[in-house]
Amino acid sequence: MIRLLVALVAGSLFGAGLAYSGMGDPARVQGFLDITGNWDPTLAFVMGGAIIPMLVAWMIQRRMAKPLAGVTFSLPETKVIDRKLAAGAALFGTGWGIGGLCPGPALADLALSPLPAFAFVMAMFAGMIAHRLAL
Repeated sequence: MIRLLVALVAGSLFGAGLAYSGMGDPARVQGFLDITGNWDPTLAFVMGGAIIPMLVAWMIQRRMAKPLAGVTFSLPETKVIDRKLAAGAALFGTGWGIGGLCPGPALADLALSPLPAFAFVMAMFAGMIAHRLAL
């Protein structure tokens, strides 16, 4: 039960942060990525505001034997940057630039502006299914 409550609070905080920061606005995201045109630097502050607390969280996590609401930490098993990781990152970045959304903000946008987000979310789920079938 505590894990469910922690997940609900974390997800709600994440969604509120996405809405408040403007990450759910594709035009803002695309404006940030348009470094040669009408560049919008506000997303850099959002990213900075996310990186700093995450650095603190990593420092705290290293001193903990186990998570507060779980049995073990779910951490990446490898730090190797291989072809599959690089290709996935490039594909993600390309989709993010074209659509102006990534999975978290897209799901949050279902509550903020459902019609535009719905097409993106359906395409995202189709891509996830295609990936599963290709494995």
